[in-house]
Amino acid sequence: MKVVIMAGGRGTRISSIASDIPKPMIKIDGKPVLEYEIECLRSQGFRDIILTVSHLGNIIMDYFGDGNKISPVTGKSFGVHIEYFFEKEPLGNAGALFKLKSKLTEPFLLLNADALFNVDFNRFVEFHKACGGAVTLFTHPNSHPYDSGLIVSDDKNSVISWLSKEEKRPKFYKNRVNAGIHVISPEVLNTEILGDKVDLDRQLLKPLAGTGKMFCYDSSEYVKDMGTPERYMSVCRDLREGKVQARNLKNKQKAIFLDRDGTINKYVGFLRDIKQFELLPKVSEAIKMINQSGYLAIVVTNQPVIARGEVTFEELEEIHNKMETLLGENGAYVDAIYFCPHHPDKGYLNEIPELKCDCDCRKPHSGMLFQAAEEYNIDLSKSWMIGDSENDIKAGKGAGCLTALLSEENKRYGQTTTVKSLFDFVRNVVVNGVLGCENDGKN
Repeated sequence: MKVVIMAGGRGTRISSIASDIPKPMIKIDGKPVLEYEIECLRSQGFRDIILTVSHLGNIIMDYFGDGNKISPVTGKSFGVHIEYFFEKEPLGNAGALFKLKSKLTEPFLLLNADALFNVDFNRFVEFHKACGGAVTLFTHPNSHPYDSGLIVSDDKNSVISWLSKEEKRPKFYKNRVNAGIHVISPEVLNTEILGDKVDLDRQLLKPLAGTGKMFCYDSSEYVKDMGTPERYMSVCRDLREGKVQARNLKNKQKAIFLDRDGTINKYVGFLRDIKQFELLPKVSEAIKMINQSGYLAIVVTNQPVIARGEVTFEELEEIHNKMETLLGENGAYVDAIYFCPHHPDKGYLNEIPELKCDCDCRKPHSGMLFQAAEEYNIDLSKSWMIGDSENDIKAGKGAGCLTALLSEENKRYGQTTTVKSLFDFVRNVVVNGVLGCENDGKN
């Protein structure tokens, strides 16, 4: 599969870091960010690359050559085949694709050259093939969804709307952001465009929302742009701490599984009204620390109100959108949400018969944790289950996880540790590496 990397950006917002070289050549620990990208692609078998260049593009061309040159950093060949398209006149961020149309006769990867990433591209491509669409977007949550474009999909990952950051958005929304990594089929380049300048998002991709031809691939893998000096410094820090490579889904992940009611939001019994949803104190700070720690933050919650007919799937989604919005406003995010809609007891007025059943996903069973482990390649033995009930502890232990009970009382369910709040757990255990109280039982 061919890879097109758009490397023509001027990088005006990050000019204080380097103004005399193109943004893709800004170095992290002595190596250009574009070289990190090429290494990641090459290691997974993607060696046929087209670079679109413009501003100071000769610096990129001289450095990489045709892909067989020796890297001045590693002393080894770049090990790929590189062609170039030099934009003499500005073509927008997608105009070059139309000039390259004769070379792009099969689905291709389209990437930005100003981001550091480490992604399992083969997994991404397989997802695209399985969906059978014209475009697949690589999407993820980030720490600033309030000023990012948002992708909205149905339950089959088909994109139904695309909200650019300038557009008015709903009061509550899912934290799902386009990461600038795409698989695109050639048919997209049959779009009729007037003029040479083409905007990728507005003119090619966004019009596909709601057509059933564009899908989103949600991932927890590392993708961060370097658009500002602050984000550049963050990327440098993450690379040095090993977080970039570790988040590739080819590697085993570790997660902190979070109960919802009583752990993330105030416990009100069965939460049926979105107005009742309120984050507990310091929860955003705690989850933000989880995000920075290298653990995945994954919510696993029983929602019997669905089976009882008291809350619809759509209403539950809106409650979770409120949770993601409130967290995002404070720079925090969850990587995934799993919920069990079942309930074994019958006799409720508006119950949904097909959901009134025993299941493997309802805590104290561990089904949601096992599902997350399969989808995110999680090492459960190095992960934690955090909650405020015996069922949470049993679910965690059943999956082989370490467990933490949130309680101010001396309750013993065999948990690894007991803490008063999620914030206390993250500060003591995740950040400082101290359990905080004696082990109440073996997992």
